[in-house]
Amino acid sequence: MAAKEDLYAKVTPRRQRQNRAGTLKHGSALDVLLSMGFPKTRALKALVSTGSRNVQAACDWLFSHVDDPFLDDPLPREYVLYLRPSGPLLHQLTHFWQRSRLHCGKNKAHNIFPHITLCQFFMCADGKVEALTEALQNTVAKWRGRFPTPLPLELYTSSNFIGLFVEEQVAEVLKSFAADFATEAADKADVHVEPHKKQLHVTLAYHFQANHLPMLEKLAKSVDVSLGCDWLAVLFSRDIRFANHETLQVMYPYVPQNEDELELVQGDFIFMSPVEQGGASEGWVYGTSMSTGLSGLLPENYVNRADECDTWVIHGSHSLLSCVSPSNSGSLVDELLFDGQVDSGVLDSLGDPPSLGVLCPPVQTTRPSSQSCLPKRSLFVCRHGERMDVVFGKQWVTQCFDSKGRYIRSNLNMPPSLQARSGGCRDYDKDCPITVFGSTQARLVGEALLESHTTVDFVYCSPSLRCVQTAQNMIQGLQQEGKTKIRVEPGLFEWTKWVSGTSLPSWIPPAELAAANLSVDTTYRPHISINKLMVSESYDTYISRSFQVTREILAECKNFGNTVLIVAHASSLEACTRQMQGLSPQNSKDFVQVVRKIPYLGFCACEEMGDTGVWQLVDPPILPLTHGPNHSFNWREMLLQD
Repeated sequence: MAAKEDLYAKVTPRRQRQNRAGTLKHGSALDVLLSMGFPKTRALKALVSTGSRNVQAACDWLFSHVDDPFLDDPLPREYVLYLRPSGPLLHQLTHFWQRSRLHCGKNKAHNIFPHITLCQFFMCADGKVEALTEALQNTVAKWRGRFPTPLPLELYTSSNFIGLFVEEQVAEVLKSFAADFATEAADKADVHVEPHKKQLHVTLAYHFQANHLPMLEKLAKSVDVSLGCDWLAVLFSRDIRFANHETLQVMYPYVPQNEDELELVQGDFIFMSPVEQGGASEGWVYGTSMSTGLSGLLPENYVNRADECDTWVIHGSHSLLSCVSPSNSGSLVDELLFDGQVDSGVLDSLGDPPSLGVLCPPVQTTRPSSQSCLPKRSLFVCRHGERMDVVFGKQWVTQCFDSKGRYIRSNLNMPPSLQARSGGCRDYDKDCPITVFGSTQARLVGEALLESHTTVDFVYCSPSLRCVQTAQNMIQGLQQEGKTKIRVEPGLFEWTKWVSGTSLPSWIPPAELAAANLSVDTTYRPHISINKLMVSESYDTYISRSFQVTREILAECKNFGNTVLIVAHASSLEACTRQMQGLSPQNSKDFVQVVRKIPYLGFCACEEMGDTGVWQLVDPPILPLTHGPNHSFNWREMLLQD
């Protein structure tokens, strides 16, 4: 590629076409970037990643990401539609945010600005984003001025959640608006938008310490919800790869001293996953730079915790209450938001539209029920089915493969065929398949889930072949083949101390599993890569790994479905659920005793208590599966005795 100066020299100055929100149209910006020699996929990614502000911003992004290993990754960004308050109400909420943080420290609500969620996160191809923003603009134009003001909000508190809930009748109006946006988005951008199903609300605090409840409740009661407010429909996007990472902000510049270190530029953001910190020494963390896409080690005292939304990109902001045209209203707000430097004081100074208070009279509010009628989030954890080496002994590989490595079935409970392994048949020693009966067990459980009207939205499993095969058969029993893909997650493998020898199993790669007609998601990026697993890890490391990967899986799926199924090992039923309930891990001796009692296809279920992140064990939606030993029958030995 030509030098940066030469590329800019090729650009012929011309009047750029702006859209009604004040941002550059993809069409004209894309033409300029293509004329500069950038590939279309990269140009589109740069425009989307910078909110289509201008060609200069897109060029700067491209040049800074020239060494980004994911620059040509086709993975789209995630999008979400929020309602954001402005004016006096925003001032009240900002004041609450500041005082609650001062008196009680940061809680989960502080990760995102005050908002009402209108839809679940969804993905949109880079080339369709302009159409998506037009879909929002058209929907807002249709609905502008049809919402009551002030929006009726009712304070609700519980032991671990405080929020302002939208009165039910008005919530239905907002949901209709979201449904119209979903229809427009499908028509114009060919994307599927799932409107938010839970009660609409502004979260004030959650995941806080129990002793902070009285102070937080007192501060929340001081928020005057009757104050004037204009609500802005804002479309945000985020990089899906880092949706479950912690966000850090660089406070001081750092020049790398070693090849595995990351250069730090003041003000940049760093994405850091706790599960990737195994190779980092004390005082250092492993992270990825937002501005370059590069990853490496960095000194921990050079960064501070930031909020999740600090790295989000805005693709359109429109007033819902003002009857003024979008070209005249909200443009200053849009400009501030696009800069990523939203100052609540500046927003407050904009004031409220003159039509506030006369558009529609307020509706009588009612307190939301403490028992939500919406579906609860569920986590199922299941052990794999009957395994070959337990039924036929450790020498089954020697007995079932001839000198040329060909598989020979010698029992009806053995699989009719086995796929070739890159390392030869000996790879089955540490990574055995399930038996025919194991497949039947798994399908039976899947059929039982189907009969209980249970829909599984996501399936995650250990990389062990026996787990993948079990998950496959469960999906078949659920009749969700072609609808649900298996996400192979190395972080779900059992305690590596139980692996014999000095190396981990040579698992079959997802691409080869898919080639063997197993419903494996080959695009899935694991939370813990295989090279992060250590042989003979400590008990504490295994428990921490299982807990962390379970939390990240649930966070990853939160806005896309209610039910997650994990198919792994006997130890997973304990390791993946205990700390999710807020309980401390057992000691290793008691842990082993529990694990020994869990049979093949042992199944447990957890439910989230509200929208709190706290889970509890509940009765599974299916009956237990009991099975006993069945010894091998040799008719010659049994029936031809003298």
